Amino acid sequence: MSDENSDDSKLSLQARVIRSVSSAYLKLFDAKSVDIDDARQRLDRLGGMVRVASGVKVEPVEVTGLKAEWLRPRQTTPGKVLLYLHGGAYVMGSCRSHRHMVSYLARESHVDALLPEYRLAPEHPFPAAVDDAVAVFRWLVSQGYGADDIVVSGDSAGGGLAVAMMLALRDTGGPMPKAAFLLSPWLDLSASGESIQTRKDQDPWFNPKDLPTVAKFYCADDEVRHPLVSPVYAQMHGLPTTYVQVGDDEILLSDATRLVEGILASGGKAEIEVFNKLWHVFQAFHLVMPEARDAVVSLGERIRVSVS
Repeated sequence: MSDENSDDSKLSLQARVIRSVSSAYLKLFDAKSVDIDDARQRLDRLGGMVRVASGVKVEPVEVTGLKAEWLRPRQTTPGKVLLYLHGGAYVMGSCRSHRHMVSYLARESHVDALLPEYRLAPEHPFPAAVDDAVAVFRWLVSQGYGADDIVVSGDSAGGGLAVAMMLALRDTGGPMPKAAFLLSPWLDLSASGESIQTRKDQDPWFNPKDLPTVAKFYCADDEVRHPLVSPVYAQMHGLPTTYVQVGDDEILLSDATRLVEGILASGGKAEIEVFNKLWHVFQAFHLVMPEARDAVVSLGERIRVSVS
């Protein structure tokens, strides 16, 4: 657990500005009245404004009928792959919104990254995204990658989807990725974690009252505690080594801590790094915020060691 940034004065100027501006921007939106198509376009435009890492080649590909991209760094570890599942509350996100961050992660880790566009809700509610993630993983295996050659990563809903994918693979007796690297994973759509309350006045982005509205786009009310919707309710045995980065100021903090506690209690290996005064998927600001850049470099190093 990181002890850095214990108060605002220890945050970089960039982090303080980004926190303030992004918080003001997100407070303009009401989850109950949001236009999903508009939200998707906004996220894609924001992501498209950020350049891809130098030395990383973008290769469009179709995987099991899904649009996807390979992000291939010039310096890479042959035969290894990072499967990255993008965030966006299961209703947004694409290659355009996330290729920039994944390209830097691929470059830092020296691993080819595959970024698929799984089907989004509400047009395609649960379990469509889980089915797609499982299909993409199995496609990689069919292409000659061994399960131990694959690691999975994801942010927010993509982090939750990565865990759901691993649970589904485990429960069907199939091979699983070697390790998982999660950024602020959304793992409890029932919003039962203690940080929903203890961090509600600190979180610069999210209002706890919006979570049930967003969850309804993805699943029915009686599915919010399904273990593949909210993996904090799953049995954690048999999962690969898992590493999590999360901000101490986010209402989803408990999602991450409960996952790690569950894996450890089940005899697995897991580690969590909590970044004080930082927020949900702060790593997305890696080009302009030193705290985010350091986190991405650290994550890349961990992935590189894992696949070596």
